[in-house]
Amino acid sequence: MQLQPSQRFLIIASFAAIYLIWGSTYLFNYFAIQDIPPFLMAGSRFLVAGLLLYALSWKPGAVRPTRRQWANAARMGFLFLSVGTGGTVWAEQYVDTGIAALLISLQPLLVVSMMWAMQGKRPGGKVLFGILLGIIGMAFLVGQQRFVTNQNTLIGMLVIGVSMTSWCFGSVTLSKTDLPQNRLQSSAMQMISGGIILLLIALLNGNMMQFDITAVSLKAGLSWIILVLFGSIVAFSAFTYLLQQVSPDKVATSNYVNPVVAMWLGWAFNSELINGQSILAALLMLAGVFFMNSRLQVKRRPPGANHTVPGGRRLWKRAEMKV
Repeated sequence: MQLQPSQRFLIIASFAAIYLIWGSTYLFNYFAIQDIPPFLMAGSRFLVAGLLLYALSWKPGAVRPTRRQWANAARMGFLFLSVGTGGTVWAEQYVDTGIAALLISLQPLLVVSMMWAMQGKRPGGKVLFGILLGIIGMAFLVGQQRFVTNQNTLIGMLVIGVSMTSWCFGSVTLSKTDLPQNRLQSSAMQMISGGIILLLIALLNGNMMQFDITAVSLKAGLSWIILVLFGSIVAFSAFTYLLQQVSPDKVATSNYVNPVVAMWLGWAFNSELINGQSILAALLMLAGVFFMNSRLQVKRRPPGANHTVPGGRRLWKRAEMKV
């Protein structure tokens, strides 16, 4: 079927959105946490974005979410956003934004391992080869002298590992979770729940009480607004539109583009170092992700299927982590 010019434009614009916006969230997270404590920044971002998405998802006469669905949304919000994204945002105090994005690109490695351990789904040879490439790439990345000798950076990388593990555990268990069929509403509920949990953490660790909003710079404030409006809402809308227009494997190309965008933006606007070893590690890791994803793709599901994840990702056989 021939695409209308307006439809073609929307598809191109939507791809640009998920490539550039999701690739830039790492840098905007970093800018925002320079003046806003990490858990407070992430919590307020997701709470506001969740409330806006919930309002957008509301339809007159629609069935209200049940208590069980809210409880499930809170559990998923904790795994995906409070630990998954919140931990990564905290780690960006010590880890370069491009390196953080590259580490998170290895999420399929953890998902495959969990599916093997928890569900007995042994990966095939192509996936195992992808896992091997990913491990070698990570060894090249983490083994750099500038990381090995910096304790804070190593701690940040470890926290990102914990965050990925939490996100992947949620991904593996999400398909059996009772959540609303409405994708926007389900994602909004998880954002609201995860945001509230992050704000409670910020309250308990004293960040909220010590925070002075008058000390927030224009750069940090604008970064927070961009994360709410573009990172959580515009990119999410573009993502769901693409899933209705093109095949999931084409949408999944953002897995390879986002880390490259993040590394380039970190180098261009945050003076982050990119050396030959980092480039080699990136090539190995992204090649590994390609081989793993090539066997994880599943057929496109009907628009009403319940496989929503927070922050703008559907669950095909696993959720994609975006911060």
